Amino acid sequence: MTSYEGRVWKFGDDVNTDLIIPGKYLDNYDPAHLASHAMEGARKEFASHVRKGDIIVAGANFGCGSSREQAVIALKHAGVSVIIARSFARIFYRNAINMGLPVLVSADAERMFSDGEHSILASDFTSLQSSDGNKRANIDPLPIHITQILRDGGLVPHLRARLADEGR
Repeated sequence: MTSYEGRVWKFGDDVNTDLIIPGKYLDNYDPAHLASHAMEGARKEFASHVRKGDIIVAGANFGCGSSREQAVIALKHAGVSVIIARSFARIFYRNAINMGLPVLVSADAERMFSDGEHSILASDFTSLQSSDGNKRANIDPLPIHITQILRDGGLVPHLRARLADEGR
């Protein structure tokens, strides 16, 4: 089981990468710089109020728009521990997995959470459950290889670990 603890930030459908990290900030790829402007296009106060461990819950098509991986970098370095959405744009989803930011697909999560609530969740990558057991949400199960990439912290650490195991 993996656990997540933090404040819930709710967003609607079609949150695009320009809302996550506006293009005008892409002149500097420093993760701290990107994090300081995370979600600025959708919610001005996000970057100054988000804390390590916070949880994003969103509607459909989260991360649509461009293929900029800086959107994932901004959220991860801002402290977001997991994003739970009804669906994700494919390239955002893959970028998040590659960078070790868990992205969970759930049709149930939007109704399970309230904006601003503090939540402690446990997930076996097939379901979510609140620490008090009162809230449960189904999630689309992650394939075992994706689960392992996330547990290793992203694609590069995962490949390093595999190569080390193979003696390379």
